[in-house]
Amino acid sequence: MTVAVHVPEELSARIPVEQHGAGLDRDAVRLLVSRGCEVSHHAFVELPRLLRAGDLLVVNTSPTLAAAVDGRAGDARVVVHFSTRGDDGRWAVELREPDGKGTTRARAGGPAGLEVLLPGGVRLVLEEPLSARGDRLWWARASGAGVLGLLREHGRPIRYSYTERDQPLSVYQTVFALPSADGTGSAEMPSAARPFTARLVAELVSRGVQFAPITLHTGVASTEAHEPPYPERFSVPEASARLINEAQAADGRIVAVGTTAVRAVESAAGPDGVVRAREGWTDLVVTPERGVRVVDGLLTGLHEPEASHLLMLEAIAGRAAVGRSYEEALRGLYLWHEFGDVHLILPQEDPHTVHCSSNSW
Repeated sequence: MTVAVHVPEELSARIPVEQHGAGLDRDAVRLLVSRGCEVSHHAFVELPRLLRAGDLLVVNTSPTLAAAVDGRAGDARVVVHFSTRGDDGRWAVELREPDGKGTTRARAGGPAGLEVLLPGGVRLVLEEPLSARGDRLWWARASGAGVLGLLREHGRPIRYSYTERDQPLSVYQTVFALPSADGTGSAEMPSAARPFTARLVAELVSRGVQFAPITLHTGVASTEAHEPPYPERFSVPEASARLINEAQAADGRIVAVGTTAVRAVESAAGPDGVVRAREGWTDLVVTPERGVRVVDGLLTGLHEPEASHLLMLEAIAGRAAVGRSYEEALRGLYLWHEFGDVHLILPQEDPHTVHCSSNSW
C-alpha cells in the first residue's frame, strides 16, 4: 500500500501538553472525531459527551518501563533499548548509537556474541535475531543483577529525536497503569490513554461509560523499519471478557483505547465474536482482510503513516475514511506522536451517507 502522507516536522509534539503553560493538564489536547467520512474537531475533555451510556472503553493497564540504558560495546558507546522479556529469561533488545543530541540513531544489529557492558557490572550478550524479518532486535542474555533492577536503577524512558528533552518516567505512565506481578511492562507507553485524567474517567463513569482493563506489554516501536509488530505478551481477564460480551449484547459500542487494546481483545475473540479470558503471546496483525470481530471504534494517537498502524485503522474504519481523517488532521495542524493530539474513530451513524473522497489514498 502506498500512502502519500507527509507529516511536517513542526507538527511533532515535542513536550507534553501540560508543560505548555500553568493550569494545563494532560487532557488539554485536541480530539479529531471521524464517523465514516464525517470529521469533526473537539477538545479531548469533550469525550464524555461524544460517547453514550452503555459504551465500553477497553484500556491497557501495562506500566511503562525506563527501558533505555547506556552501555559500551568494546570501545563504542551504545544505548540499549530493552523491548520484551522472553519466557526463557532472555530479553529482546535493540542497540542504538548516541547521536550527540541526547537521542539515538539506528545501528546495524548484532553480531551474535557481541558483549555489551552495562552499569552495575551487568554484561549483555547478543545471541540471535528476534525474527527472520530483520536483525534490528536481538535476543540477548544478561549476567549479574536482574534486568528489571538495572532499569529501575539506571534506566530512563525511551526517547526519540522529535522530542525536546528527556522526561521523568511519570510523564510516560497513563492513569490506567498498574504494577505487574512480575515487574515487567511496556518498553514504550501505550500512548493513546495518556490524555485521560482521573477527573475525566470519573465523568465518563458517571455518564454510564464502562471500562474493561486488559494488559499488553508493548515492545520497541517499529516505525523506523516498518516491520509488522513482533509478538507481545497480553492478558484479557475473565471479568473484562464478560464486560465486553455483555456490552455487545446490549448494543453498546466497544471502543479500544489504543492499538494495543485492539490487538489484545481481538486476540481473545473467537470466530463467533465472543471474547474469552486468555493470556500468553500474540502475533496478531489486524488487517482489512482479517477485519475486526469485537472492536467498533478506536481512540488512537496520530502517528507516522506506517503500514501496520494504518492497516488496523483501515480494518476498523475503511481506507477512504482513514485517508480523509489524516487529511483533516494535517489541515487542522494537529500534533503527532505520543505527546500529541488524538483521533477517535466511531462507527458511521448512517451507513447510507455519501462515500468519502480523499486526494491522498
